[in-house]
Amino acid sequence: MPRPTQTITLPILPLPPGSVLLPGVIQRIPVSSLRPDVASLLAAVYTRAAASSAKNPNGRIDSIPIACVPLASPLINSKGQHLILQKDDASPVTTTNKPPQIDPSKATKNDLFPYGVDAKITGVEGRGTGEFTLLVEGVCRVKLEKAWANTERGFLEGRVMDLVDDATELEKGGVVLQELFNHLKMLSRELVAILRLTAMLPRSSGAAAGGQGLSPLLARRLDLFITRQKQPGALADFMANIVEASYEERLMVLAAVEVKTRVERVIDLLDRQVGGLKRGIKITAISTTGSGMFPFLDKNKEGEEERRERFRRSGIVPIKGGMPGVGGMPFPGGNPFGFSGGQQPKGMIGGGGQDGDDQEPNEIEELAKRLEAAKLSPEAAKVAERELKRLKKIHPAQAEYAVTRTYLETLAEIPWTVTTDDRLGPHTLPRARKQLDEDHYGLEKVKKRLLEYLAVLRLKQSVNEEVDKEIKKVEEELGAANAESENREAEEAAEKAADAATALEEKVKANSAKVEILRSKRMVDKSPILLLVGPPGVGKTSLARSVATALGRKFHRISLGGVRDEAEIRGHRRTYVAAMPGLIVQGLKKVGVANPVVLLDEIDKIGGSNHHGDPSAAMLEVLDPEQNHNFVDHYINIPIDLSKVMFIATANSLDTIPAPLLDRMETIYIPGYTTLEKRHIAMQHLVPKQIRVNGLREEQVVFTEEVVGKIIESYTREAGVRNLEREIGSVLRGKAVEYADAKDSGHPEKYNPVLTVDDLERFLGIEKFEEEIAEKTSRPGIVTGLVAYSSGGNGSILFIEVADMPGSGRLQLTGKLGDVLKESVEVALTWVKANAYELGLTQNPGDDIMKGRSIHVHCPSGSIPKDGPSSGIAQAVAMVSLFSGRAVPPTMAMTGEISLRGRVTAVGGIKEKLIGALRAGVKTVMLPAQNRKDVKDLPQEVKDGLEIVHVEHIWEAIRFVWPDAEWPVDRKDVPIQSRL
Repeated sequence: MPRPTQTITLPILPLPPGSVLLPGVIQRIPVSSLRPDVASLLAAVYTRAAASSAKNPNGRIDSIPIACVPLASPLINSKGQHLILQKDDASPVTTTNKPPQIDPSKATKNDLFPYGVDAKITGVEGRGTGEFTLLVEGVCRVKLEKAWANTERGFLEGRVMDLVDDATELEKGGVVLQELFNHLKMLSRELVAILRLTAMLPRSSGAAAGGQGLSPLLARRLDLFITRQKQPGALADFMANIVEASYEERLMVLAAVEVKTRVERVIDLLDRQVGGLKRGIKITAISTTGSGMFPFLDKNKEGEEERRERFRRSGIVPIKGGMPGVGGMPFPGGNPFGFSGGQQPKGMIGGGGQDGDDQEPNEIEELAKRLEAAKLSPEAAKVAERELKRLKKIHPAQAEYAVTRTYLETLAEIPWTVTTDDRLGPHTLPRARKQLDEDHYGLEKVKKRLLEYLAVLRLKQSVNEEVDKEIKKVEEELGAANAESENREAEEAAEKAADAATALEEKVKANSAKVEILRSKRMVDKSPILLLVGPPGVGKTSLARSVATALGRKFHRISLGGVRDEAEIRGHRRTYVAAMPGLIVQGLKKVGVANPVVLLDEIDKIGGSNHHGDPSAAMLEVLDPEQNHNFVDHYINIPIDLSKVMFIATANSLDTIPAPLLDRMETIYIPGYTTLEKRHIAMQHLVPKQIRVNGLREEQVVFTEEVVGKIIESYTREAGVRNLEREIGSVLRGKAVEYADAKDSGHPEKYNPVLTVDDLERFLGIEKFEEEIAEKTSRPGIVTGLVAYSSGGNGSILFIEVADMPGSGRLQLTGKLGDVLKESVEVALTWVKANAYELGLTQNPGDDIMKGRSIHVHCPSGSIPKDGPSSGIAQAVAMVSLFSGRAVPPTMAMTGEISLRGRVTAVGGIKEKLIGALRAGVKTVMLPAQNRKDVKDLPQEVKDGLEIVHVEHIWEAIRFVWPDAEWPVDRKDVPIQSRL
């Protein structure tokens, strides 16, 4: 049962004859000059809305409730039941479609039906002829208890009781109401299906009873709404507005306060109409043509004109934002039918226009406007025009209609010519430099390349501006010449006028040619395609975002990791089901401009050739500056200009990138951060960020450079800073616990905000990495080498220990050495054996230094793999030290590879190695002469703290290590071996 909520006094609007308003529907009420009561009521509503502006700032009239009450029928009693008239046959009086002939403006309490709806005025439409139309929306049922005429205001007023449906009615109604509700849904969906079928029939066959059929789209949405409806009373009200029913039958539904009774009455109405439609439709033939199967049906037209007149007279319209809602609420999910309030859905019963014909929101015209606003390229415009003509000929029920419309919508969403204006001006470079420096520490090579690109853009823009000024000047001269030719005085001599006209014509031609030449001088920008290569965590992705911010362009990221299908790059052809454009076109649609910064993330992890095609080969056209101005996506099948897009690709390794694809990109290598750079990044960016993330303030935690350095050296050994940020976060979470405990215990003074190195073990556990420290003393056979870890970013020293023992010349290697490092040891030993006499290690040139002994070479920290061509010089010096008994200074370190001739060759990782050497206490470093160029990039504190010596040959290294020693090779009687 509905629960009465309150009894209130409301203005009463008697509905026109034949009109019944149910809850959840907006209805048009035509008002003429014969209804002065409506004008007075409307004036009173506006007055009340203005007076309540304090609570209703917008003064909206839909906040003022009114009561819409239909006129009473002599065939329906006050309880909404049929009256039985006693006749000879004692048969009940049948219902009629003729409404009571009562003037609503003069209606009294006895002329009104005892039930109505609490409604609100949602709009007023004027027709310019003194007549207007009210749009009223029913909210809930009301029972009219008393009504009187307000003589001062000129309209009826009355006391009404609100009757709101109980939201839990379905649960309280039990199994009976649930079965009735399911039956109501079934009949409602059956009616929608029949009306959808009639919409597909030819007009000539008399189908759809005067155009009552529903379009397929509208039918699907109605069916979805009916399926999702969970309130039986609300669905009954909704279907009562759609089903064919007489005036008395609608009054009976309005008076059905009990939900069960209301559902039963609407089921009877639906059952009658569905049965009538089934009996009236007869399939006479089915023929198959080239375009499909079309049923030709024969329909009984009896009562067609009567029904058409009733639909034309009906004032049911959809609620703004959806179809006629139920229970005062629109459809779930907004407007499911795609038309705004006031429009009539095609084929909707009671939805006819003024002339009775169906109206449909013209989606094709809307689409044409969107295509025109998209400023398509000439070729795209030609294709769009052709497809638009095809779309107009396709029936909306056919699958091809949706495919074509989706394709045209995609064309309209692609930014063919829309671009973002770059922030180019006198302050462009300083602003970009500041932006990049704020976002990233170091990475000077990358920043330099990006600033170069900005500078080129700026210069090209300046050139184009000068060219545009010259073109404008020439065009003005051309316009003046044309005007002079047209205004030539008629009285001039014919010969003189002809000569002047010829001169002007030549001048015009010369100016036109000059304009074309100037236009050809305009400089076209082709954005670079950069490839940032480096280990994880060094900021490749965030660097691309900073570039977009510095340029003032939109940014879009495309993750290529795991892409195995070529169609994901180039799109699917439209012949496939669920075809869609590729990732590139989808990215352009998302950003909405033709010149964004697009990040192609993890391009080294894109799939290779397989049965789905070759995605890496599909990227060749995208990333070729000479081809991507005509990139063709399989779905769009029209050339798209990608030359304005700035592509930035990222990769961890170049090994998996195909050579043709790599050739199309400008590679910029981003090495791992050094310890010094990590320290700056942590102090400037990571620590403040993590303090905010963990709910602390800057004064509550004090990080020192010593603490940060300890975390970097002992707890992280990576190229980037991701793990460093995690470890800093772990420390701060520990401090947050300490601060919270101190604060909650009432002793905040016990909390110490200063972090020390000793605190790290409490928060981070035992040190994960132990740093090598230079030895205090020296002994023969031990040399300090330099190492850069394979993870990048960190370097350190590495001790090389060589020991001899009695044996048969065997060489033993330990310390988890790789193949390359083993070969370096063998080369060093061979050189020492070959030059043993010159080194003073043997008495005769033919003696074997390894006779009767074996060598064991060991590198400590055996659990860490070691490999790479960088320790040949250290191995050779260690063996000379062992065999000669001379110790190497402990604060001297060396790196470099040697050849069999003794030449010292270049190695990599100089920056990381020297920073690690300085940190370990090394004073002197010996480097290959070919690495002089790498020393220029070292931080100044490293240059100041180390003595760097460059050597080209192993003899130079030996003489530098032991400057006071004398070698037999220096004597004149010893033959000198060529070192070339």
